[in-house]
Amino acid sequence: MIISGNTFWTQSIPYAVPALLHLNGKQAAFSPTCPTPGCNITCPMGRDVTLHGKVSLEDGSPADNARVYLQANNLKLLTTADNKGTFRIPGVCPDGKNTLKIRKRRGSPAHLRAINKNKSNEVAFSPPAGKPYVFKSPDDKARRVGQSVSLCCNAVGTPAPDRYLWYHNGSLLDPSIYRYKNNLILKNLNRGQAGEYFCKAVSDGGSAKSQPATLSVIGKQEAACSSQPQSHLIRLPHDCFQKATDSFYYDVGKCPAKTCVGKLDKGLRCKDNISYCCGVSKMEVREILCDGYTLPTKVAVECGCKKCTETKITVRGRATAVDNGEPLRFGHIYMGNKRVSMTGYKGTFSVHVPPDTERLVLTFVDRLQKFVNTTKVLPFKENGGAVFHDIKLLRKKAPVTLESSETSVIPLGEKEDDDPIAELEIPPDSFYRKNGEPYRGKVKASVTFLDPRELSTAPVTQSDLNFIDDEGDVFPLRTYGMFSLDFTDEQGTETLNAEDVKVHLDTAQVRMPEHLQEMKLWSLNPETGLWEEEGDFNLEKSRRRRREERTFLVGNMEIKERRLFNLDVPESRRCYVKVRAYRSERFMPSEQIQGVVITVINTEPEPGFSSNPRAWGRFDSVVTGPNGACVPAFCDEQNPEAYAAYILASLGGEELEAVPSAPKLNPNAIGVPQPYLNKLNYRRTDHEDPNTKKTAFRINMAKPSPNSADENNGPIYAYENLTECEEAPYSAAHFRFYRIEGDRYDYNTVPFSEDDLMSWTDDYLAWWPKPMEFRACYIKVKINGPQEVNIRSRNMGGTHPRTIGKLYGIRDVRSIRDPEQQDVSAACLEFKCSGMLFDQDRVDRTLVKVIPQGSCRRDSVNSMLHEYLVNHLPMATNNDSSEYTMLAPLDPLGHNYGIYTVTDQDPRIAKEIALGRCFDGTSDGSSRIMKSDIGVALTFTCSERSAAEQSLFESQRNLGQQSIRVPSRESPAYQRPVGRSSRVPRV
Repeated sequence: MIISGNTFWTQSIPYAVPALLHLNGKQAAFSPTCPTPGCNITCPMGRDVTLHGKVSLEDGSPADNARVYLQANNLKLLTTADNKGTFRIPGVCPDGKNTLKIRKRRGSPAHLRAINKNKSNEVAFSPPAGKPYVFKSPDDKARRVGQSVSLCCNAVGTPAPDRYLWYHNGSLLDPSIYRYKNNLILKNLNRGQAGEYFCKAVSDGGSAKSQPATLSVIGKQEAACSSQPQSHLIRLPHDCFQKATDSFYYDVGKCPAKTCVGKLDKGLRCKDNISYCCGVSKMEVREILCDGYTLPTKVAVECGCKKCTETKITVRGRATAVDNGEPLRFGHIYMGNKRVSMTGYKGTFSVHVPPDTERLVLTFVDRLQKFVNTTKVLPFKENGGAVFHDIKLLRKKAPVTLESSETSVIPLGEKEDDDPIAELEIPPDSFYRKNGEPYRGKVKASVTFLDPRELSTAPVTQSDLNFIDDEGDVFPLRTYGMFSLDFTDEQGTETLNAEDVKVHLDTAQVRMPEHLQEMKLWSLNPETGLWEEEGDFNLEKSRRRRREERTFLVGNMEIKERRLFNLDVPESRRCYVKVRAYRSERFMPSEQIQGVVITVINTEPEPGFSSNPRAWGRFDSVVTGPNGACVPAFCDEQNPEAYAAYILASLGGEELEAVPSAPKLNPNAIGVPQPYLNKLNYRRTDHEDPNTKKTAFRINMAKPSPNSADENNGPIYAYENLTECEEAPYSAAHFRFYRIEGDRYDYNTVPFSEDDLMSWTDDYLAWWPKPMEFRACYIKVKINGPQEVNIRSRNMGGTHPRTIGKLYGIRDVRSIRDPEQQDVSAACLEFKCSGMLFDQDRVDRTLVKVIPQGSCRRDSVNSMLHEYLVNHLPMATNNDSSEYTMLAPLDPLGHNYGIYTVTDQDPRIAKEIALGRCFDGTSDGSSRIMKSDIGVALTFTCSERSAAEQSLFESQRNLGQQSIRVPSRESPAYQRPVGRSSRVPRV
């Protein structure tokens, strides 16, 4: 803003947030001219001096209704700027003693001092005021008694944070004692200083808290990690029953990867140069006695503190329209203001998550403008690996033409047989260009509304419906609808702004009376993914479009750079739901799956019809970790049916199954005991209709009663008990999903969980030799025969002196029948890729043996694969026509060879992509339908076997159990006898 006496100075200020003004390091001033000759420039108040001014926004548009005050002990309102941003104040003397305070709605005040200066000076206002945003929280750290530590956090905001406060276990640390800023230094540590620390960034716009960090403090001679491994069971082959434990499981132990005290850097740093974690420090080889053979495995016997395994974090997914699945082709993906990726032709995308990212906010932008720009907060695996997200996009409404000189009313919500939730009212002459000039003419308006009364729209929810409250905490919102606005000129080439727009919210659509008083209008900040308050609502009675009088909540808004708005109320009635995902219906603790996206849709049931929700109010997603996931959801202690929730789970785009609720509830399978289970009214989605998908369940969100012991051990936890939920033992109540793995079995000599990359061990026999680069290899096998066949790959060291003749692992898979050909099936069988081992010293050509189950003979080998192996010696011998042996190729090859190789930062993603290509028989496509004649490496013909000839693997499978048997001939010392009569049954 530029102000002068008897003249106009103009200065741009951004909407709504000026702070104390400065000019070249000095306070802002204005320069007057005397209205009459000989006037006294230090005139007393009341002389014939008039101050004229004009206030404009950053884009040049007028700052109408800006209020001008005289700064004194009690603020005195002098005038208000008109609709052109101009004002006039008589009797303000430019004697340097008068300070004006100028405010725009939601803005911090700007101060101008009336002093004498001889030339015009431009004054810059700061950007709009808002609450700080913490983008870097302190790290978890471990120290010994007597050592020192530095904890740091950083925040941004407008205005920038001017101070930081640090808290230890919820108590404020005295700034005068600790003398901290955005970093907290603690010297000569003692055990009492262990615990949780967080910072709070404070500015004139508000405050925001960081995520808490845990500081562990141990004694000077105390072991950095517990040396005793935790129990960890792996599943054994089904001819390897252990009489000692009466099970098919064997305890190989594990060391949880938690932060530990290692070698410290010189000096105090915000982030330690090297991260140390507890891990396996000693392993021993054990020989497991099976049916006629021994199976080698490596067991963790001692844990210690070592450098953490380095991993990379990735999010992958697919962006498609919610209405018909149309992909977002070649859309731009932004992280803040930076474009970081694009979607492919099929809408797929991959984004690398930068280190230290705490909140991943991505905005998907359609270059063709068919879809609404969509901002999502995507959870990811903090310990490394990839998570798949299915992004649903809302199609833009076709634009309608408005007359800028007339009042326009646009309904929000088009549910059949129901009234709109709200209406937009745009007064005449409300549109203006970005430079502030009024716009006259026709306006193309595209208003897209996300109606929460339609349950199918929940996945389109923008962001994660959170805001930062006055205390700096992240707080949830309950939505009554979101709307996206796009106004352009008649040609559709220039974006227009609009002012004095009114939102009329029908109070009949707000079924919770307490929400009427708390309803606010919000806009989305696409950089933080947080919602920010735009304004309040006031009750008004109206006869809008109806004869009867109705009550509306009316709010005012200005449509500028923010184009996505929300009708929301803060909701304090919140809980957490404990959910775990498993590999099978056995629900073994060691078979939990990490990286599963658990999604909850909060619904508000119709009174008396709990299964028929009136509207959804919130959509949240969380990724499972080593101890499951705690999903936030609204709940109610007084009325169990006040809120309900639909919960579903997906892994890599595949939906997992929930535990059935019919024909009767099984508390042991569901994971929740009675009578609490009845109170929650658990129902899988196919409870009443068997044809419905089985991939979700619905519960009443009944907040646990503190007086009931049955309700204080999960699966619902009060909001303040998040830590209790996250650390709940497996025995505590929880809801369950499981994956139908199919007829597959993996065995690794060195145990490793593909869900937890931190469980990787640097061992020569590790199946995956590099924890930041996972290479998956598959070979396609065709089977001619009347039955599906189990096929095994046996993988041993082939050329490396440290591993030759030693077992890396086995893989089993069952062939899949070709839907178009009788007596033909095919399988995609994983084998261990050749390449460098973990020390990156020399390569190993893996010795791979492919063994079909049953009476099979090898018919053919892919000619290109055979030629490659001949030209890349050494070559394995193949004297047995019932199997195939090769030294695996070092090169990735491709579908022409029947070999499929994919490298990725996550093992599951690498395997899924390779499998999709193998099924499709191409090197760049993907299919879930087996194409048995395309891209085949090996062909076998197998005859049908009688029940008497079936192996234990087949017989147990036919009884409904997936089973795996390692034949005795797979012992490294086994030499195949000559002659058919001596054949050992194979798997």
